[in-house]
Amino acid sequence: MMQEMESLHQNSVWELVPKPKGRKIIGCKWVFRKKEEMHGKGATIFKARLVAKGYSQKEGVDYDEIFSLVVKHTSIWLLLSIVTKEDMEVEQMDVKIAFLHGELEEDIYMCQPQGFIEASKENLVCRLKKSLYGLKQSPRQWNKCFNSFMMKIGYQRCESD
Repeated sequence: MMQEMESLHQNSVWELVPKPKGRKIIGCKWVFRKKEEMHGKGATIFKARLVAKGYSQKEGVDYDEIFSLVVKHTSIWLLLSIVTKEDMEVEQMDVKIAFLHGELEEDIYMCQPQGFIEASKENLVCRLKKSLYGLKQSPRQWNKCFNSFMMKIGYQRCESD
């Protein structure tokens, strides 16, 4: 939990503000996971992630649109065929804090995380500046950020996907 909170603070995910009148404050919860180390080392890693309770968001108020990235199987097959033919290597990458890179366009207010309510600031709420797992718009915001970076370094979007 401490690592997750440190990551959230380093990425300036929110700022504490007075609760705005007439605005619903969404909740958050901790999600815990036990992950077995790969490659047979036998070590167990315990992970904690802070997740916004996005199911309480209202369309048109807390978000405008949602997004789910889908790739065509034929595109993957084509890519793997090229890799095989050209004797290339494929690597998979996992970005631990992917959604935290997406800047929010809406004003979203969330309660302070359980166990981390700042002393003498109990009445304040978190105004989210960046996407957080669980928000309806998080995948869209991450995709916008990723696309913009890829275009900036010279890649072009495939018309068929």
